[in-house]
Amino acid sequence: MEIDDLKEKDLRKQLRRESLKRNWGLFSQSKLGMIGLGIVTLFLILALLQPFLFLTGIWSESIYHPVVGYDQIIEEKIVVECPKEYPTPEYETYYDCPGEGEVQKKMLYLAKDVEVGDLYEVYLQPAPPSRKHILGTDSLGRDVFSQIMEGSQVAFVLGLLSATLGVGISTILGTIAAFFGGRIDAYLMRQSDLVLMLPTLPLLFIISAFAELKIWHLAVVLGVLGGLGGSVITIKSQALQVKVKPFVDSARITGGSQRKIMFSHVLPNVAPLALLFMVFSVTGAIASESVLSFLGLLNIDMSWGLMIYLSQTDGFIFSGLEYWWLILPAGLSVTFLAGGFYLVGRGLDDVFNPRLRKR
Repeated sequence: MEIDDLKEKDLRKQLRRESLKRNWGLFSQSKLGMIGLGIVTLFLILALLQPFLFLTGIWSESIYHPVVGYDQIIEEKIVVECPKEYPTPEYETYYDCPGEGEVQKKMLYLAKDVEVGDLYEVYLQPAPPSRKHILGTDSLGRDVFSQIMEGSQVAFVLGLLSATLGVGISTILGTIAAFFGGRIDAYLMRQSDLVLMLPTLPLLFIISAFAELKIWHLAVVLGVLGGLGGSVITIKSQALQVKVKPFVDSARITGGSQRKIMFSHVLPNVAPLALLFMVFSVTGAIASESVLSFLGLLNIDMSWGLMIYLSQTDGFIFSGLEYWWLILPAGLSVTFLAGGFYLVGRGLDDVFNPRLRKR
């Protein structure tokens, strides 16, 4: 008997390996899926690279820490006194003074013994990209590239945690609804209808008004809302199709308990669809965090949404591309990572949906 059990386990392991190999082959044929996987992998490397740079001492936390780091960047500028009337030989309009490499004398009212023509050391913040800071620094002297890395960590933790929680809830509830039916099914479906009627972002605004939302709280809220929503209905539909398969009937005839049939036969066969929902849920979680951080409704040390929020409060977001390193890196990070997970979902859809496969 033990030998038969061992053979069955070995056979299952072999079937899993063959299934993974076959699914990877199908996924690798999807160009969009591979592009998305490349983008997600790039941001994952960024998320893991920052702790490595700190642990190895390549980066000093006093300079490169995304929240409390500071680098004193000094630039020498010529002291000038702007004329009262324009144009002049040096300046065409009011906006040309002070020019590049110049500082107006009246702005140095706290400095003593400063005359026109002197060289004056000015603290340059925010500083443009350089060899030391490849994406420059913000208005507080913090490294922007380090903040992008920190934002990657927040995005992965929030996205994967909320998606895992949501998909776990919806998979279990959808399978229970399909397996038992009756009043349980009716209750769970009405519950899903109710959650679908709730607008997610306005609900998060209301919650943040009464409670301090941190990243963990947001992950739980998004996970619960996603797990109780429309994904339950979709998972239930898939579970109903699996429930009437011949292998489920065979397990029932051979004396398999309802619990074993549900967990050993039904749940594994709805798992691919659940994985697909999980990947798409990450995209929504990243977007929700960015919106809440931009509006100042999320208590978080650093994220991409917070970077855009700080640029807006400091007035740099209205300066066009003059301070592009304060706006574009964070905005593009949100767009590319969310888009990357979406493309991975499209690739998985090609794997799990036979009708979409290229013939």
